[in-house]
Amino acid sequence: AQRYGLKVILVANAWMNIPDEPWVRLEVVQGHLDAADDWIAEHVAADDIVVTADIPLAARCLERGALVLGTTGRPFDQDSIGDRLATRELLSELREAGEMVGGPPPMTKKDRSRFLQRLDEMIQRVRRGG
Repeated sequence: AQRYGLKVILVANAWMNIPDEPWVRLEVVQGHLDAADDWIAEHVAADDIVVTADIPLAARCLERGALVLGTTGRPFDQDSIGDRLATRELLSELREAGEMVGGPPPMTKKDRSRFLQRLDEMIQRVRRGG
């Protein structure tokens, strides 16, 4: 963000320590469990870049014209979001039935590399105007 002169808004339900930089802002929201997601979905605009692992939030942001990148560097897009929502629902049902336990695997060096590459690609796309 600093390299490209971008503003970063971190949205959370509670205060957290953030870098002391003029281009980084923390938006603390109060309320229900999804208050941060609701704030993001209400404030996101076309060509904003949202980084999230939350599939329903990704879908809401895509509807508003934002670019959405998963935390492991896999972009969300209109072509894949339906399948990803369906997979999320299936996995949720399997966890509720006790068939599956645990969460996603930890982020790897390959994930980090892919994330940085895809983020740079998204930034360049926005800067070029589409």
